[in-house]
Amino acid sequence: MNIGERMKVIGISGSPIPDSNTDRALKVALDATGLETEFIKLSEYTIKPCLACLKCVNTNVCVIGDDGNVIAEKIKNADALIVAGYTPYSSIDSGTKAMLERLYAIRHKKGYMRGKPGGIIITSAVPCIPEAPPVAETAVNAVAAYMQEEGMEVMGDVKILGNVPCVKCGYGDECDMSGIKMVYGPDATVDSVGINSFEDQEIALEDAKELGRKIAEYLNSEEGPE
Repeated sequence: MNIGERMKVIGISGSPIPDSNTDRALKVALDATGLETEFIKLSEYTIKPCLACLKCVNTNVCVIGDDGNVIAEKIKNADALIVAGYTPYSSIDSGTKAMLERLYAIRHKKGYMRGKPGGIIITSAVPCIPEAPPVAETAVNAVAAYMQEEGMEVMGDVKILGNVPCVKCGYGDECDMSGIKMVYGPDATVDSVGINSFEDQEIALEDAKELGRKIAEYLNSEEGPE
């Protein structure tokens, strides 16, 4: 960043649901930075996965030539990145994963993400309790691994309890494959489970704000990227 330029934080959301818990948490974190920000909803763009062709090595530009290149350029030029995703089938969503793969193009020789602060936001319908699989933590670790491999500084993560899709499909109480009963037990119903909202989760809400503040503090400190 050049002297006099305003620092910018990019936030990408892998959730395709309009105004989702993931989206709203990301916007809270971005707002908490107090810096210039840009929210990017990946489902509104065409982003194919990496082809592992290595043709980006000398140019730092992917040969696929879709919207992934546009977003990668924005992220390359930003001072910080917050990655927000969710966990279909207990792993990070395909939209977020594809975008992270495409950022491989800006790694070669230059290490464009090196030293930048990063944050992670994950929404999972599986509760973060000892008796449940560590779904949210697994997704956090996947994104953190990307950031660490790029030499970024991970400022923290936010875990949100999301909603099993079955609460809205219309067959959640009668379907033999209902995720409601799988996650909450055989006697659980759509009404008994209800809808989980990010804003009602005090810890997640404060964690999102704190994540934004930490990123701003890092960028404004002597430790921030040159």
